[in-house]
Amino acid sequence: MQIVAERVSNKRIAELDYLKCVFILLMIAFHLVFFSDKYPEAKQWVYTFHMPAFLILSGYLMRVEKRPSEFFRVMFWILIPYLIMETGYVVLSAILPVRERVDELSAGLLLDKLFLHPMGPYWYLHTFMLCGVGYYGVFHPKGKMSEVSRLIALGVCYAILAECFRVVSLPNALYFLAGVAIRRGGVKLTSFFRPSLWAIVPLVWLSMDEANLDRFTLGGAAIVYLVLSLLLSVYPALPAKMKEVASYIGSHTLILLVFSPVFTMLSKALVPFLVFDRSGLVFLIVALIITVYGSFGVAWCMDRMHISPYFWGKKRMLQPFRT
Repeated sequence: MQIVAERVSNKRIAELDYLKCVFILLMIAFHLVFFSDKYPEAKQWVYTFHMPAFLILSGYLMRVEKRPSEFFRVMFWILIPYLIMETGYVVLSAILPVRERVDELSAGLLLDKLFLHPMGPYWYLHTFMLCGVGYYGVFHPKGKMSEVSRLIALGVCYAILAECFRVVSLPNALYFLAGVAIRRGGVKLTSFFRPSLWAIVPLVWLSMDEANLDRFTLGGAAIVYLVLSLLLSVYPALPAKMKEVASYIGSHTLILLVFSPVFTMLSKALVPFLVFDRSGLVFLIVALIITVYGSFGVAWCMDRMHISPYFWGKKRMLQPFRT
């Protein structure tokens, strides 16, 4: 999934919007501490595949055919919300009693979090920008280098960023690179990840071994593949209305990524009222609804107040829901 450059051509790909919807909702669900603490095994399993899938889709969907002015304009309008929200996240982590707490806030620490080691879910945007700029730098210039040579060069670039500068995780960058390789190979993502309900059999088998519940292992990579294959096989059977909702959410994942931490923090206030449900599922449903509607509500207010051009670089970020 890619959160920003969401089109391979001028036409949206419904299956990819559906995948993005599934993965962004899973991200939100397991950032709800009250819920995720009740299901640590499920959290470990979901963390094996949901962000790697995002990164694969990001590499696949990113377009490097744009002129430099167009491409870096896209990057700039990812950087602005990233800087604003990451700054807010770091400051709040120094004030509120959160799990990822900052003990002492300083200018040096803030700069470190903004440019080197981001906190919270905003690490994805940080990785997205660095991997995207590297991808553009290697593949945009015309020349006689083969696609394979460029892919190798891009892998070396990511290795340098990870091992020398330590600004990205190499395994995360390699998932992004995998998406790039699929795109550059001229293969449709929905064909590479072959839809099959039978994927559930090896998926269950691999998931039973805790050693595979790590995105940075071969078993973890296999789980990523199988989950994507299984989800794509389910998509045709979904009701039309569900597809419409999934498509809408999937086409606005940037909004949810940027604003969801605000509402996952606020959702802690619900715990005393919903603690009667020991399963945590009522809390999950209520908190998910509040987070999705709240995030879209913030974006809608920004559109109406004409703030969006200064935050997103767009006159309107939230598109109307059409059935």
